[in-house]
Amino acid sequence: MGYLYCQAPGHDDIPALVALDQLALGGLWSAEGYGREIDSPNSCLLMLLHRPDGSEGAEGDLSTASMADPQISANLVSANSVSANLDRATLLGLGCYWAILDEAHITVLAVDPRYQRRGLGKWLLVNLLKDACHRDLTRATLEVRPSNSLALALYESFGFETLGRRHRYYADGEDALIFWQNSLKNADFGDLLRRQRQRTISRLERQGWQISGEKMSVNRTWNRTFES
Repeated sequence: MGYLYCQAPGHDDIPALVALDQLALGGLWSAEGYGREIDSPNSCLLMLLHRPDGSEGAEGDLSTASMADPQISANLVSANSVSANLDRATLLGLGCYWAILDEAHITVLAVDPRYQRRGLGKWLLVNLLKDACHRDLTRATLEVRPSNSLALALYESFGFETLGRRHRYYADGEDALIFWQNSLKNADFGDLLRRQRQRTISRLERQGWQISGEKMSVNRTWNRTFES
């Protein structure tokens, strides 16, 4: 099926981000909003990208070439083609958190509806939490719909717990559950994140995906965070 990898977007990627936002979230953020997230030092915004087999690029190792350069140019023609032009990369998902004091506030986790229920959202969450740990944040929080059973199960599998409720939080009047994970710096959470990472890699590889970036800087960051 090709290579999967996460990387930070540049401003050229905003049209593709907005199109995926429309597909998966109904238009949560505007182009200006994504521009602010890209520019903010307190925001971690990640794209989940796919390249077909045989498109490793000039360096021969797709992970090294792609992760080192955050400027993959994206140019969306229509909402049915969320693609980045450079090296035939296709945007499959996006995730974001805000670093507020010692907290990672997860604001977006979205996957193209055509690729949902395959473990891609879980892979994005693994990478967001890994980045939060590398920033030495101690806890993570988010809001989620009580009716979204799949999202609830996903976050609970990473140790998130319900610690509150925001009444009529969403535009349609539904409440939001406030989820917290307060142990990002604990060794037990490091072990949990490793297990979830490996399970997700195994699941994706069984579907034919190749996980790019496992041999390079993103993996060395992981080692520094949990194994130094």
